[in-house]
Amino acid sequence: MNSSPPAPAPIPTGRVLAWCLHLLIAGLLALAAGRALTDGGPHPGATVAAAVACGLVYAAGPLLPGVRRSRRSATVWLACLGAAWLVLLALSADGVWLAFPLYFLQLHLLPRRSALAAVVATALAAITAFAAHQHAFSVAMVIGPALGAAVAVAVVWGYQALYRESEQRRRLIEELTATRADLARAQHTAGVLAERERLAREIHDTLAQGLSSIQLLLRAAERALPERPEAAARHVDQARQAAVDNLAEARRFVAALTPPALEGTTLAGALERLCATTSARHPLTVRFHVTGAPAPLPTAHEVALLRITQSALANTVRHAGATTADVTLTHLDDHVRVDIADDGTGFDPDALPSPDPDDGGFGLAAMRARMDALGGTLTIGSSPGRGTSLSARLPLNPRAPGAHAPQAVDPERTERPERTDRTERPERPEAHP
Repeated sequence: MNSSPPAPAPIPTGRVLAWCLHLLIAGLLALAAGRALTDGGPHPGATVAAAVACGLVYAAGPLLPGVRRSRRSATVWLACLGAAWLVLLALSADGVWLAFPLYFLQLHLLPRRSALAAVVATALAAITAFAAHQHAFSVAMVIGPALGAAVAVAVVWGYQALYRESEQRRRLIEELTATRADLARAQHTAGVLAERERLAREIHDTLAQGLSSIQLLLRAAERALPERPEAAARHVDQARQAAVDNLAEARRFVAALTPPALEGTTLAGALERLCATTSARHPLTVRFHVTGAPAPLPTAHEVALLRITQSALANTVRHAGATTADVTLTHLDDHVRVDIADDGTGFDPDALPSPDPDDGGFGLAAMRARMDALGGTLTIGSSPGRGTSLSARLPLNPRAPGAHAPQAVDPERTERPERTDRTERPERPEAHP
């Protein structure tokens, strides 16, 4: 895979500008010293000495770390440099050209008000000295230093404003980059947790229920031997068929496909087949009813209602001690609902034990999670000795997940929720999903 060439390193703008200023001052000092020697003006030796002294003072600034770190040290250095420049300015009119780089140094190293005062003082000194050397005064003598000072102020302050804005943008970009990284990690974590929850629900509602059903069927076959070999063979055959069904579920589960029970049929057909299979395998008569005009449902709705019904019937077989159960699929204009009711022993919905990896108890939480994900509601009603009813309701135009009304528990109703938290009843095989 071809990779793009690395981006060039950014140019150190501050360093480039500093070197340009160094070269400018060195050139102007050399010009003043050279003209003093070649033009035959007064005091050439003193002029050269003043230029050299000014250069040495200036060169000491970048070498002293205190000048860069302390405003006070920078002020002292600028005062020494200004004094050396005033001596050069008094000896040669060419020293006036050094006023322009001095403006930049003062504006860069001093606070804004002090820098502005220093620039004004430097401009006045340059104008006065130039007029003294020319033995005359004119407006043109004022325009040069004043215009240079105005340009220096505009350039330095404009550069500082741009620099501050650039720094703000740099910090903002760093914050955005860090926030994006945090968001990516949070999304990854949320995705992992959501997938883990989905896998837990699927395993609980399919493979775990199926394996439990196989175990109970084999126990029933063991109890039937050797007195009733025909019954034992029937239980073994049912366990084998349950294993085949669960193998198909596992393969579809790994491939993230539609459950086999929904392939080539409707939700009503899958629920009717589930009721018939449960009645055939266990001592529980399960009746199926359909009300309303059937309508096509999203696959996610069909899978959720099928899984909830599987889990509820499995727990009816395992825990309720019921002889009959009714599964009703209701189609209405704005929602679809599945109701599962049995005539079992019932339970107290407020006294359910916490889920435990060994004893189970995760089914009811899995049902509610399925309903939450699709914007539906789960209603449970049960009381000891009065059976149990469970109602799973999904809107046909679902709201955002979590926006639905809270799930209700009605202890006076006779519906039964999933009961994976009770102790397994080995004499009653569990329904296979």
